[in-house]
Amino acid sequence: MHGYTERGGHDPGNVLNNPVLTIAALLAQAAGILGTDAARLEAEILLAACLDKPRSHLYAWPEREVEAQLQERFAALISRRALGEPIAYLLGQREFWSLPLTVTPQTLIPRPETETLVALALEKMPQEAPLRIADLGTGTGAIALAIARERPRSKVIATDISPAALSVAKNNAARFGLDNVRFVCGSWCRALSVDAFDFILSNPPYVAESDPHLREGDLRFEPRKALAAGPEGLDELRQLIPGAHDRLRTDGWLIVEHGYDQGERVMQLMRTQGFLEISDHADTAGLSRVTMGRR
Repeated sequence: MHGYTERGGHDPGNVLNNPVLTIAALLAQAAGILGTDAARLEAEILLAACLDKPRSHLYAWPEREVEAQLQERFAALISRRALGEPIAYLLGQREFWSLPLTVTPQTLIPRPETETLVALALEKMPQEAPLRIADLGTGTGAIALAIARERPRSKVIATDISPAALSVAKNNAARFGLDNVRFVCGSWCRALSVDAFDFILSNPPYVAESDPHLREGDLRFEPRKALAAGPEGLDELRQLIPGAHDRLRTDGWLIVEHGYDQGERVMQLMRTQGFLEISDHADTAGLSRVTMGRR
């Protein structure tokens, strides 16, 4: 079998120097190097990727040895992860709404809580209606592509101020054959045409500049301007919400993601602009995460 042999039982050695380590030994060493609560899971994810196998394969064949070249690749990934580099960047991929999206250090890593926004938007979108939808600050294209796949009769405009991010999003759309999405470079609603939209969606930067989490974990490696938005984390939302009101048709919806402690302030921003039926919604962790309002 390519990549490993049936032989086993050798003493664990250095990941880089021992050419005959088993899957079990590699995972044990890697978990020890990472030394976190999620160490074993992360080691399994990375080794499965190196072997181009599902994680279940690691449980089925723990005594199979891994060839030296793949061990070295695995060791390199573990070393980078030990320094804090996000797994999504190490693998160049993160799943969102069952789409395996390409990600790069030029894009924010899609997160499960943003699927709450997609689910809420789809509840409001008739299945067969030819809607006009905008996703502002698209990054990898996560929201835009999920919506485009679920509502194929709709036309989606995905914007981002970063040409590098837009390139990633365009490539993702092409990989999935989604041709009902158009990409535009620009800032928030200024990137949109004067045409009215049925829905405007966005996961904008909403972390306060002073938030210590920006210096911890995966956030250290993600593009800061895709995360931070002024002293309260609301600078971008203060631009986005008025512009969205002007670009929505009557009865159109604005749906935005925000921080767990920002729901009331985001609702107030929408009230100030004249939005109706404003509501705040929790993510799967029970935290305030998405606010919507009707024009």
